Amino acid sequence: MHSTPDPSHVRFIGPLSPHALALVAELTRLGYTATSATAVMLLAAHLSRWLDSQDLELGELTGPVIEQFLAARRAAYTSQYSLRALGPVLGYLRREGLVPDPAPAPVPSSPAEALLARYRRYLLEDRGLSNPVAEAYAHWVAPFVQAMVGTESVAGLAGLTASDVTGFLTARLPSMTRKTAQMTACALRSFLRFLHDQQILPVLLADAVPAVAHRRLSGLPEPLTQEQVAALLHACDRSTAVGRRDFAVITVLHRLGLRCGELAGLGLDDVDWQAGVLTIHGKGDRTDRLPLPVDVGKAVVDYLRDGRPDTAARTVFVKAVAPHTPLAYSGLSCIVARAAKRAGLGTIHAHRLRHTAASQTLNAGASLEEVSHLLRHASPATTAIYAKTDQTRLAGLARPWPTGGSVS
Repeated sequence: MHSTPDPSHVRFIGPLSPHALALVAELTRLGYTATSATAVMLLAAHLSRWLDSQDLELGELTGPVIEQFLAARRAAYTSQYSLRALGPVLGYLRREGLVPDPAPAPVPSSPAEALLARYRRYLLEDRGLSNPVAEAYAHWVAPFVQAMVGTESVAGLAGLTASDVTGFLTARLPSMTRKTAQMTACALRSFLRFLHDQQILPVLLADAVPAVAHRRLSGLPEPLTQEQVAALLHACDRSTAVGRRDFAVITVLHRLGLRCGELAGLGLDDVDWQAGVLTIHGKGDRTDRLPLPVDVGKAVVDYLRDGRPDTAARTVFVKAVAPHTPLAYSGLSCIVARAAKRAGLGTIHAHRLRHTAASQTLNAGASLEEVSHLLRHASPATTAIYAKTDQTRLAGLARPWPTGGSVS
């Protein structure tokens, strides 16, 4: 029978020795299990030995020195050799002022990169977009910026013409999917407005971006069946803390039709248990209050009581592995994808649960206006596509096909 490892028993040689017990206490505070904390302490002990062998003090642990250590670690070990693995150790040492803070972000190496960084700040600070959206927009316009600026001065953009814009996009359209073309065109219009707002470009050329065909109602939302939803939920092992968390995540996404970004931002203070109401922080700084159904509340309570780790994080859903930071959009998406795989359902993206909530609400007799309220759409036109999923109402609109005789 194996005994539980004790992280405080890891032996240290070198400059980290006086700080070993304090580091154990920090890992315990962050919620690391004894096994995980021991793995971190073994890595810290190796770092301490390596510093000692190189005649280096903690104050000399700069970025390049850290890279040298990790290179030595990779040469001799098969795990725990990344900067991420070293993160808890470096975080503690930096908070205590024992090692230098990381170097500031590198200065953009070209005028194009500098302009893209400026554009991202504009989207974040002036337009109020979230960081993922700002990064996405910068990604879509980067080829245009590289093509138009390159290594030259940004001042040259003052001579940009409509033909430059249309020429760039039309030359690339044949190699793009429709979705990529739409995203590129949208981001390019935003970027051209930025150039005009910042007085880099004297003429507003946003209207010069060619429109990409977008048949808004041509697609059909793909809701899950009740059997598929049940299989997803059944794939969560509720006898475990992770299973209770995953069950609660899928329940909330399915029943309330939340976006993953909205669920990621749901805080403990956003749940009014007495009133049975959730406060949702949505797109464009929009805030909505939604009723908390009993089954959703029960799933969340089960997780909070018997699954959520003790952590300083104030979001409802956090990572199961220490240091138990908030679950981001990508983490929530992975929960749905992994449950679908376990259930044998293939690839299912989290957004399909939102489609499912809308379609089930509509099929239960709700109006499109009520579905729009559930999904918190800014425009009723966005909800109109769900009308195509209500086969019962569509059947009532269909005219009978004439048979026999003449058609008058």
